[in-house]
Amino acid sequence: MLQIGLTHTSVLKVQDAHTAATVGSGDMQVLATPIMTALMENAAMLAVDQELPPEQTTVGAFIKSTHVKPSPVGAEIIATAQLTNIDGRKLDFHVVAMQMPNDGEEGEPVVIGEGEHTRYVVDKKKFMGKV
Repeated sequence: MLQIGLTHTSVLKVQDAHTAATVGSGDMQVLATPIMTALMENAAMLAVDQELPPEQTTVGAFIKSTHVKPSPVGAEIIATAQLTNIDGRKLDFHVVAMQMPNDGEEGEPVVIGEGEHTRYVVDKKKFMGKV
């Protein structure tokens, strides 16, 4: 059952394929903003996935986020989404991406971005029928 407060955390180890230079969003060898955003969306999707019937899923409709710290290749990034509002089929999430300390290093995760994300519950067959 969908309820406010549902959360999920998705994890990504930054590889060359995830850099701004590779995806074309910039020319530096750091985590690309579109990849961070995709990780946030993934966390939101998975936060509610198990609470939906098999014939339903969610699709992203809106995301507004910051990206305030660069992350190098090899960094571990976690994105956590929390369901904050339910309005019929519309689901709103608060999303946060953090860079974890390097292996063997002490310290706290550092926020690299956060924002708001909206998804809609859809029927899979009906949705794909519109493609």
